[in-house]
Amino acid sequence: MDKQHISQFIKNALSEDVGDGDHTSLSTIPSGTKGKAKLIIKENGILAGVELAVEIFAEVDSLLKVDVLVGDGAEVKIGDIALVVSGSTHSILIAERLVLNCMQRMSGIATKTNRIVSLLKNTKTKLLDTRKTTPGLRYLEKWAVKIGGGVNHRIGLYDMILIKDNHVDYAGGISNALNAARKYLIDNDKSLQIEVEVRNIEELNQVIEAGGSDRIMLDNFNYTDLKTAVKLIDGRFITEASGGITEDNVVEYAACGVDYISMGALTHSVKSLDMSLKAY
Repeated sequence: MDKQHISQFIKNALSEDVGDGDHTSLSTIPSGTKGKAKLIIKENGILAGVELAVEIFAEVDSLLKVDVLVGDGAEVKIGDIALVVSGSTHSILIAERLVLNCMQRMSGIATKTNRIVSLLKNTKTKLLDTRKTTPGLRYLEKWAVKIGGGVNHRIGLYDMILIKDNHVDYAGGISNALNAARKYLIDNDKSLQIEVEVRNIEELNQVIEAGGSDRIMLDNFNYTDLKTAVKLIDGRFITEASGGITEDNVVEYAACGVDYISMGALTHSVKSLDMSLKAY
């Protein structure tokens, strides 16, 4: 966990939510009131965001006591209690919604990721996330993918060169884009992997003729063309299949022999896992 990144995220989120005070709690609950609350799971799945929740409670009030009963990555079922928090009721109520929003979304992502990773267990293919994330929540969403058993692709535009269709078109072709990227890395003394997206076998051959890249993304290939592409690459470069891949067809795509499958749906349209924080 990147503590600095998480701390800034929590501060920003609390500022957005609390403003100049939780006036409902301040007006209805006497100052100094103490209490307990338990986080109850209301839907089966994979739990994620527990470690983050502990940080949120601590940021809100360092005197809050959190007893973690179920950790990140654990399989949970309806009725399970993930954690118990005790201390100032005002502090608990300030933290409540941020904890739930984060844990529900992260658990939803981890659950979906884990389900697909399980489908791929008898293949060599690993599951990747993408940059199709919620602005401001990318770190949390990619963290949840890892908890669910997936693999993080690049975090942003800065940690890998990924030459996609628009780059190819703007650069005047795959060879131009690849050569320019290699020169850029040398000129700027940077050590970054280069991945190239190809849309068909013809473009794949252009990449191979241009000397290849660290990874080749085979975008929107059908099964037949994907098998042909994997055979042409013949283990010389890492392969990634992307586009049109769902939970229903992911095993068929993996059977084509690719090293990775990337799915934007892991983060861009996932259903949150239901849970609640209840006083007791």
